[in-house]
Amino acid sequence: MNDLMKEIGFYTLAGAPKSPRDLIDEVRDAEAMGIGNCFISERFNIKEAATLSGAVGAISSQIGIATAATNHNTRHPMVTGAFATTMHFLTEGRFSLGLGRGIDMLFDAMGLPRIKTAQLEDFVGIMRRLWHGETILGHDGPCGNYPMLRLDPSFDVHIPVTFTAFGPNSLAFGGRACDAVVLHTFFTDETTARCVKAVKQAAEEAGRDPDAVRVWSCFATIGDHLPYPVRLKKTVGRMATYLQAYGDLMVRTNNWDPAVLTRFREAPIVADFQGAIDQNASTEELEQIAELIPEDWLAPAASGSPEQCVASIKEQFDLGVDSIILHGASPTDLKPIVEAYGKTRDGARFKGLPAHPGGNS
Repeated sequence: MNDLMKEIGFYTLAGAPKSPRDLIDEVRDAEAMGIGNCFISERFNIKEAATLSGAVGAISSQIGIATAATNHNTRHPMVTGAFATTMHFLTEGRFSLGLGRGIDMLFDAMGLPRIKTAQLEDFVGIMRRLWHGETILGHDGPCGNYPMLRLDPSFDVHIPVTFTAFGPNSLAFGGRACDAVVLHTFFTDETTARCVKAVKQAAEEAGRDPDAVRVWSCFATIGDHLPYPVRLKKTVGRMATYLQAYGDLMVRTNNWDPAVLTRFREAPIVADFQGAIDQNASTEELEQIAELIPEDWLAPAASGSPEQCVASIKEQFDLGVDSIILHGASPTDLKPIVEAYGKTRDGARFKGLPAHPGGNS
């Protein structure tokens, strides 16, 4: 079996799939092409992360797997802990539990508490203890009060934790407490370099080896070989959805002009739009929305010919990231780009990467 390129990954079921069964062909295609890692995002429809993780683990033999991300407050800690250990043993160590902070207004609507950094840190500590066979009695901490927590006293495993980070507190938490950090899509070069530095510095300040914490760029990859409506959906549609959900954070992180965000939100086509734009907008609607989004906001992406995409991908490594998720495209969409990348990659540079995406060792 061919060695996989462990420094790159993709998201299965990108966007709004018609069926979760689509991941079966995607994962098999990815392994055949040499893509080293499969990331699983979660939406509360047909993209529940634990189910999808099990499916990917069952149909694959080499590819690394991570939830990127699920939220700790949607499941009891013992349920999440058992999910992670099940995946760890099912895949023989190819799994990383990936967490995220989530979307505040969604949690408000669901009646769940908003996630704070202290809760995340407490939760990760609980997971690590459970995975090493501890019985935890009378836990009363930021993530909850639990009379008893226990999985299996015979457990003694390290399951890497990946964190999807955005703001400074999240980046620092990822560096000091997690094994890998996934950055957000459409980060400018300056933002990407700054975020990498923040993660590595936090790791060092916590007495950890900063090189051991793996930083993933989540890099929109949309080649010109894709049809125009698809490219529009994967660029304008996706950015518009991010701006719908957490536009203030996107703008603040990238040092963009907040007045542009205000105009975007106040435009009738956005203000009156029902649901996520990347799921529900027509090509004609996306063309109208495109006029509200500056070109430089969409510029941090791999676009053009396969060779041009590969050049952009390699520039991400120059910014300090350890690995790259080719975001927003299926393995079939990525095939000419991955083939071009494989011909020119520095294989020796990435030889020591583990079978899972959650760390550099």
